Amino acid sequence: MKVNNICCIGAGYVGGPTMAVIAKKNPNIKVTIVDINEERIAAWNDEDVSKLPIYEPGLAEIVAETRGKNLFFSTEIDKAINESEMIFISVNTPTKTYGKGKGMAADLKYVELCARNIAEVAKTDKIVVEKSTLPVRTAQAIKSILHNTGSDVNFHILSNPEFLAEGTAVQDLLNPDRVLIGGESEDAIESLANIYGSWVSQERILRTNVWSSELSKLTANAFLAQRISSINAISELCEHTEANVNEVARAIGMDSRIGPKFLNASIGFGGSCFQKDILNLVYIARSYGLNAVADYWEQVIILNDHQKRRFSDNLISTLYNTVSGKKIAMLGWAFKKDTNDTRESAAIYVADHLLSEQANIAVYDPKVPAKKVYGDLNYLETRSDEENKDLVSTFDDPYEATKGAHAIAIMTEWDEFKAYDWKKIYDNMKKPAFIFDGRNILDKAEMNNIGFEYSSIGK
Repeated sequence: MKVNNICCIGAGYVGGPTMAVIAKKNPNIKVTIVDINEERIAAWNDEDVSKLPIYEPGLAEIVAETRGKNLFFSTEIDKAINESEMIFISVNTPTKTYGKGKGMAADLKYVELCARNIAEVAKTDKIVVEKSTLPVRTAQAIKSILHNTGSDVNFHILSNPEFLAEGTAVQDLLNPDRVLIGGESEDAIESLANIYGSWVSQERILRTNVWSSELSKLTANAFLAQRISSINAISELCEHTEANVNEVARAIGMDSRIGPKFLNASIGFGGSCFQKDILNLVYIARSYGLNAVADYWEQVIILNDHQKRRFSDNLISTLYNTVSGKKIAMLGWAFKKDTNDTRESAAIYVADHLLSEQANIAVYDPKVPAKKVYGDLNYLETRSDEENKDLVSTFDDPYEATKGAHAIAIMTEWDEFKAYDWKKIYDNMKKPAFIFDGRNILDKAEMNNIGFEYSSIGK
């Protein structure tokens, strides 16, 4: 099938960057990203590209280059579906918060709504591409909905999981390790492969069956998260011995069978994918009675939660077993640097724990607005919105955020944190002045020379 028009349902962290790059590399294809969220679409259409709803290095430049030419953002979902030959489903697939599978299974209600909408609107044959992270056999559910419309429209379902790391998403799209396409229709697979082939070499485009494609996505994230939990488990052992976790990580990372990536000890992983995908994997395994498999992967999550709690417990015990009424400055709220995404950020859970101990929290993040900080805390429903506003302050200046603080907790590895005038920060803090470096980005000797009581992960 020749593809002249692409529709992407979902203008989020996957749909936005992916479609922007596809539009840049395929100037003859019209790409329309649609979403029911009018505020989000308005932000994507803002003349000032610095105000895009998603921050990713390089994204604003690509949007500025393609928007209005062959990249469009709209709330007219039915129109875009009808005009397109290929439709990407890039909607949110959160973990269920209700009913069977609560806390583990993926909530597919948005995916199903998309499928039903496509079935209702489509008048011509369509290639429907799963782009959201989905549990194995979701394509079968989409296929069932689309193939029982009673019309003579043909739908071809493909699985094309994303393997983007937030903060480097644009580079990951421009130079991917691989593009994975799973499906039954060879023609449909090649239609999508040709789109990626405009900039990705054919040997990097893997063609599989649908089920292998869906499971590969969950497995990739599970393996990466497992490495983080593994080095974090060793970091705790290092703190009780004479070992240094950085030295251990370097030593094992030089083994070509292991490699150095994802071996940075830290406060733990966050983001929208790792925890959600592992919980999904656990749920699938349990649904087939594979309890040993489920227990194995669930331990990755348990260790990650332990690492976050251990960090906040250490902060409290070091501050003489009480943080009540004390100002704790948190540098960073995003789950990692170079993104404004805060989903499952360690900062949220550490702050929540400290707030339960009646601490006063001051937050500075270069890309996360105050509205998002309060929204993240309110979502937990640990306390009222008013209580969160009373106990938490947000700042646009790191020096103001740290002024008068008893301690600083570094939650995100933003590069700018390393370049601060730490002597100035020290002079304006309560004494003794503590730093709890949850990302191991500062130099211990330098901080100690300034006068800080410095503590890091795994040392």
